[in-house]
Amino acid sequence: MSWTDERVQRLKELWSQGLSASEIADALGDISRNAVIGKAHRLGLSGRPSPIKKKPSRGATILNLTERMCKWPVGDPKHQDFHFCGKPALAGLPYCAEHAAVAYQPNNKKRDEDRSVGAA
Repeated sequence: MSWTDERVQRLKELWSQGLSASEIADALGDISRNAVIGKAHRLGLSGRPSPIKKKPSRGATILNLTERMCKWPVGDPKHQDFHFCGKPALAGLPYCAEHAAVAYQPNNKKRDEDRSVGAA
């Protein structure tokens, strides 16, 4: 495989459209993802944020929610703007620090004592 002027131009077009290196390699044919990345680097093409690290602007939808994202529901599920928090979740919990503080309240010893006195 050689980098002809046509292939370089096609690489630049696909790169500017936001395709991943793998997608560009598939479109060009007979080339690896790493070759695309190397050529883009040598051409000085602008860096792009990784699609894997892409953070949703208004939280996460059910379609892009991952196990590492806060699953706190925001809004009414009946409305189109319903979403989940989407911030990084605490290890071993389904929520971010802010929502875990709301979801997991410590036991209130006085409250428990009051309940047991009222039951007697």
